Amino acid sequence: MLKKAFIDKIGTSPKTAVASIVLLANAFVWYFYATRFLTDSLNSASFAGSSVLAVWGANILGTAVSAFLGVFIINRFKKRVAFLKGWLLAGVFFSLTLLAVDVTGFNTMMVFSTLVGVYFGLGVPVAFGYFAASTEAKNRSRIGGITFTAIFGLIFLLRSFGITDVILSSLVLASLQAAGLVITFLIKPEEKEVAPRDKVSYRLIFTNKTFLLYFVPWIMFSVVNYMAAPIVSGLFPADFFLFFTMFENVLAAVFTVIFGFLGDYFGRKRLVVVGFVLMGLGYASLGLFQNEVFGWWFYTVVDGVAWGVFYTIFFMTIWGDIAQEKSSEKYYLLGSLPFLALVFMQLSLGNYVASIVSREAVFSFASLFLFLAVLPLVYAPETLPDKITKDRELKSYMEKAQRARMLSESEEHS
Repeated sequence: MLKKAFIDKIGTSPKTAVASIVLLANAFVWYFYATRFLTDSLNSASFAGSSVLAVWGANILGTAVSAFLGVFIINRFKKRVAFLKGWLLAGVFFSLTLLAVDVTGFNTMMVFSTLVGVYFGLGVPVAFGYFAASTEAKNRSRIGGITFTAIFGLIFLLRSFGITDVILSSLVLASLQAAGLVITFLIKPEEKEVAPRDKVSYRLIFTNKTFLLYFVPWIMFSVVNYMAAPIVSGLFPADFFLFFTMFENVLAAVFTVIFGFLGDYFGRKRLVVVGFVLMGLGYASLGLFQNEVFGWWFYTVVDGVAWGVFYTIFFMTIWGDIAQEKSSEKYYLLGSLPFLALVFMQLSLGNYVASIVSREAVFSFASLFLFLAVLPLVYAPETLPDKITKDRELKSYMEKAQRARMLSESEEHS
């Protein structure tokens, strides 16, 4: 009974849903905790700005390069679940190296930061590929939304412990990967092989009109966010900024699930347009009310809601839809590159941009650029098949008709 209710609501079996969620959530939570440990270590070491940039640059570069390598390997190894089991096992041993290595020095921190990026990059495209292969267009968005909410919840839980000790951090990281490995063995997820007929080339992806019509707005958003983020962080009073950030993350976590279900009912394109419009309105409000509490609250709320759209659609759903049951690792990899580039640009040039560009100019530019980013989406096709939408509308109509009939019969008997 419960299994049937789960399938009716989520659109797939509990085993498949749990496998998809665990493999992806585990990868992101592990990476967040590892980079959080790096951040704390860098703050304690008090390195110069150039050294900090080198450490993070090595991490981001390692992630990007190894992601291409991970895609290359899985196209030859083919078995996603077997690959991910080996990756999780390797992660247990890699996490335990913190017990034997002193990462307080610059050289060891550079090596550890690079290896964190390399390890994460190797596995996460394959986890995305398994997620896309295990879901369908009719349920991909909702499972993606649930996955990101799980990520937010686990990150919040780990941060609430406030662990800074190296030994405990190493054990937490190892435990995360061990837990993922144990769960994967226990639920025995169905293997999703990369079949030769499903392989696609990078050239074919970049000639895909649908991919470009979603990819270009995503790049435009990344540029805007890169320019505005350091100015926004300096705009809020220091004691308020942490509170507003936490509140925004809570909103994003809640709305990832809401938009996940909405994306499977009403389509992805509408939600993406709503996300861009909300972000544009948020930056416009900062331009008009940048020194007023109303402007801060309005921006925080609409930004949190908009990120709920972007996490669900751009990170989890749209690239799997566009792949159309082909091997999706390359789609997810390319779709993630603008975000990685954004993070690096913020680290390297963020303060410089904030010092030479006025707030009014940035917020006006951001609002205009985000509204322009909607234009390619006007021509982008909806990636949720019409058949799914029509079937759901028909099902909803039949359920309403059945309820009306039962109500009518009940009134007649009474």
